[in-house]
Amino acid sequence: MAKILDLKKSVYELVKEYPEIIDIMSESGLSEIRKKAVLNSVGKLMTIPKGTKFKKIDLDSIVDRFKAEGFEVINVPNDSSHNEDNPHSTEDSNNRLELLKSYLTRLNNGESLEDVRADFVNAFRSVDASEIMSAEQELLHEGAPLKQVQKLCDVHSALFHDKIKEAKEQEQSTIAMAKENATKATALIAVDGHPLQTMTRENQALKSLIDTARKQLGNNIDCSETLEKIREAAVHYAKKGDLLYPMLNARYGIIGPSQVMWTLDGEIRSELSSLIKATDHDDEWKGRVRAVLQRMNEMIYKEDNILFPVCAANFSEEEWKQIYRDSRDYAVCLDVKPLTWADAERTNKEDNKKVSNDGIINLPTGSFTIEQLTALLNTLPFEITFVDADNINRYFNEGHKEFKRPLTALGREVFTCHPPKVEPMVRAIIDDFRNGRRDLVPVWLMKNGRATLVKYMAVRDSSGNYLGTMEIVQDMEEARRYFEKDK
Repeated sequence: MAKILDLKKSVYELVKEYPEIIDIMSESGLSEIRKKAVLNSVGKLMTIPKGTKFKKIDLDSIVDRFKAEGFEVINVPNDSSHNEDNPHSTEDSNNRLELLKSYLTRLNNGESLEDVRADFVNAFRSVDASEIMSAEQELLHEGAPLKQVQKLCDVHSALFHDKIKEAKEQEQSTIAMAKENATKATALIAVDGHPLQTMTRENQALKSLIDTARKQLGNNIDCSETLEKIREAAVHYAKKGDLLYPMLNARYGIIGPSQVMWTLDGEIRSELSSLIKATDHDDEWKGRVRAVLQRMNEMIYKEDNILFPVCAANFSEEEWKQIYRDSRDYAVCLDVKPLTWADAERTNKEDNKKVSNDGIINLPTGSFTIEQLTALLNTLPFEITFVDADNINRYFNEGHKEFKRPLTALGREVFTCHPPKVEPMVRAIIDDFRNGRRDLVPVWLMKNGRATLVKYMAVRDSSGNYLGTMEIVQDMEEARRYFEKDK
C-alpha cells in the first residue's frame, strides 16, 4: 500500500501517521521537530510547506527526499503560493524573524502602535498564526527582552482579527486547525461547570463592566465604583496564572502565553490598583482608565480566540478535572458562581475511595498509617509545600490556603508556578540553599489585611546534604493582636 503524504495536513498529523518522517525532516533542516514539546504545540498548527518557508528551506528538496523514501506526496503548493512575495520585504529584511524584530525596534523608538500594527497586518497577510507564535518563542529563546516581546503581543492580536475575517476565503490547513481548536473550546465551554465555561462567563461579565465604565467616562460620570468592581478580574487572572499558563509551559512547551500574557496580566492588575488609589481624577487619570480598559478588552479577545483554543487542543480530560478541583479554592469572580461539573465530581468521589497503601510508615521516632500521617499534616496550623532537590513540586498539605496550590503543580518545576518577575528571586533562594549559603529566608508581609509569615527553609539529611526546600505560610494575625493588646 502506497504511503501518501498530504502536505495540507499539519506536521503533528503526519508524524502520527508516519513517525519515520521525523528523521527525514530533521536531516533536511527542520530539526526542532524532534522536540516533543514543539511537535505537540507548534506542530499542531504548522504544515511542512509553512515550516520550510519559515526556515528558508527549499521545499522541492524535501519533497524529493520523501519520494526517494517511498512516499507519494500530494497537495504540494506551487511556486506562487509557497514563495509568495511579501509586500514589505526587502533584500536586507527578508527573514520574518528579522522583520518582527524591526517592528519591535520601531515601537521602542516611539513609533505609534497603530502605525506598526498596520504594517504588521499588511506584511504578514500570507502568514498563519503558528509562524508568529513560533517567532515569538524563538525571540524569547534568543534572549530578547520580555518587555519587547510583550509589545509584539499587542500587535499580534491584530493578525488574529485579520485572519478571522479572511478565514472563509482561505483553505489552508493551518486555518482549518485553528477552527478545529476553536470548535474544541466551544464544546468544552458548553459543558456546565467546565473551567473554560466559568472563565468565559467571567469574561462576559467583565466585558459588560468595561462597556459601562466607558459610557460613564463618555458622559463625565464618576466610574470609580465600576472600576473597583472590575478589579475583581484579578481573581480571573490569578486562575490563569496558577492553572493554565504553567500547564502550557511545563507540560506542552508552549511558552508564549506564560511569558507574555502572564506579564500583561500583572501590569493590568498593577495599573488598576494605582488608578483606584488615585485621588485626582483629572483628564490624565481618565486617559489611563481608557487605556487599561482597552488592554483588558484585548486580553479578553486573546483568551477567547488564542489561549482557550490552545488549552482545549492540548489539555487532557483528567487535567481539566484537576483544574476544576483546583478552581474551587478561588473566590467568586465578578459575581459568576461556577456551576457543578457532574463528571468531574463523580471522578473525584471515585478517586477518594482508592487507598494506595494501608500499610505502616516506619520513621526513626515512630510510625503512622498513611491516613494518620495525612490527617496530621493537614491539621498543622500552616501551609506546607515541599520542593525536592531537582526543583520539582512534590507535596503540599490540604486545607484553606492564602497562597493557592493547584494539584496540577505537582510533578513539575517550581519555577513554572511563579510569574516571570518573581522567578529570579525563587531561583536565587534555592541556589543559596543548594550551595549552603543560607538555610532560612523569612518574609513578613500583609496578606489580605492579615500579618503573615512566609518561611523558606532548606531541607537537609543528617549529613547536611540538600534534599529540597520547604515553604511554610503561617497566619500571624492572632499573635500580632495578642502582643499589641498589652501596649
